[in-house]
Amino acid sequence: MIKQISAAMMLLAGARGAALADAPQTAATTAGIAPFAAHYVAAWKDINIGTSDLLLRRDPQRGHYVYTWRISARGIFRLLYSHDVVQTSWFSLHDQHVRPEKYRADDASSAVSLNYDWPEHHARGTSEGKPLDLQLADGTQDVMSIQIEVMLDLQSGDMPDEFRIFDKNAIKQFQYTNEGKARIRTELGELDTVIVASQHAGSDRILRMWFAPALNYLPVKAERTRGGKLEFAMRISTLRR
Repeated sequence: MIKQISAAMMLLAGARGAALADAPQTAATTAGIAPFAAHYVAAWKDINIGTSDLLLRRDPQRGHYVYTWRISARGIFRLLYSHDVVQTSWFSLHDQHVRPEKYRADDASSAVSLNYDWPEHHARGTSEGKPLDLQLADGTQDVMSIQIEVMLDLQSGDMPDEFRIFDKNAIKQFQYTNEGKARIRTELGELDTVIVASQHAGSDRILRMWFAPALNYLPVKAERTRGGKLEFAMRISTLRR
């Protein structure tokens, strides 16, 4: 289940929850992105199965960022998945859009490493020990950088219907739909949100995420369904900015 959550969290990917202070729900929205550390709790059939931490920080190079996601199993699931899953994307901003530069993923049993060569429009690296050489189209993202891109697109009010996203060992086409607004309760208080659904072409799995405009469109909730049935849910617990 932890690996299923890892694969599904296309937009979600720090400090642990005990060290993070709650963010005020009246926080003002500012253009662009800013560093943050967010802690989430994952549930499966009302069972707390793990935690997830997102950490966005500035790279020493101006205009560059590092985005890390860590997921940890809890309880009996820790016996099955004793190692944390960690994914990291390094990216820069160009005209208020994300341009990924490299991506790394490691879950102890497998690893992925990808470097982007935008002048040549190729991405090269390895996935589970096998070489990768992928052709890049403008706007291509990885499973980490896409979340920041969607946050920026929601800020500008111009989110595309489709994205090309690197996932595991290939670049895949995903459909994105703005499903409207909802006010929800969270550990940070009640928040107005925008619901975005993503789906790989031909799949019956849908990932819905609730982005909060008051928090620079940070995702505060996520649910994945398959064939209309809920598989898992994640909700924000704490936030530091």
